[in-house]
Amino acid sequence: MPRSPVLFPLLLLLLPPLAPGLGLLSAGGRRPLCGPCRLERCPAPARCPAPGIPARDECGCCARCLGAEGASCGGRDGARCGPELVCASRAAGAAPEGTGLCVCAQRGTVCGSDGRSYPSVCALRLRARHASHTHPGHLRKARDGPCEFAPVVIIPPRSAHNVTGAQVYLSCEVKAVPPPVITWRKVTQSPEGTQVLEDLPGDHINIAVKVRGGPSAHGAIAWILINPLRKEDEGVYQCHSANGLGEAQSHGTVTVSDLSLYRAPHFPALDDRM
Repeated sequence: MPRSPVLFPLLLLLLPPLAPGLGLLSAGGRRPLCGPCRLERCPAPARCPAPGIPARDECGCCARCLGAEGASCGGRDGARCGPELVCASRAAGAAPEGTGLCVCAQRGTVCGSDGRSYPSVCALRLRARHASHTHPGHLRKARDGPCEFAPVVIIPPRSAHNVTGAQVYLSCEVKAVPPPVITWRKVTQSPEGTQVLEDLPGDHINIAVKVRGGPSAHGAIAWILINPLRKEDEGVYQCHSANGLGEAQSHGTVTVSDLSLYRAPHFPALDDRM
């Protein structure tokens, strides 16, 4: 029995999309057919966020920018990501439909041989590509995770002043990897004149200390609260931080005024003097 001539066009509709080189994208979306390459028709080259990475458009003609880590990708223009980056879709409503974000295929912070921490191995390799002309083979990944370093005081404690019965607090911010141990100490003098460090809060029921991570990456912030304030709480307070690579400290001074000296003198009422 002869085949119906209607079946052949139907079979064409069921075939998979043609290869990109034939003018169809692998996702099924059409694009213009590539004609002869005419460089004079190419748009003026822009300053690319990831320089030094040669790239051409889908027809292999005009120069195009590749998206750096964190750049937008996809969309109507078909923006592409740089080497070792993938175009990850965004949450609905966060960006125009069909666009994504260039992210590193290998997630996680890494430590470079230059002692700097990089947000991803892609960022490190991009930096190494730029530095290859002056220091070929110099920069490489030393280890996964951030580079380790001794504590550094970012924000030292500020000196404070108040009256007895009120309160004061001091704070300091420290950065270190691995995370440091932060303690507060009061600096005093012994009868012999030597420096004495008293760990706090100790037995002081009016002193509280607290330490938490942040607010910056690899940072920690520590507070000391003195409430109620007494005259004997006056002195120098040390914020001390330490990890396996070293230690750092910074000081703040607390001065206390006796509230009784600031009370207004009591004058007898007029009726009391009559």
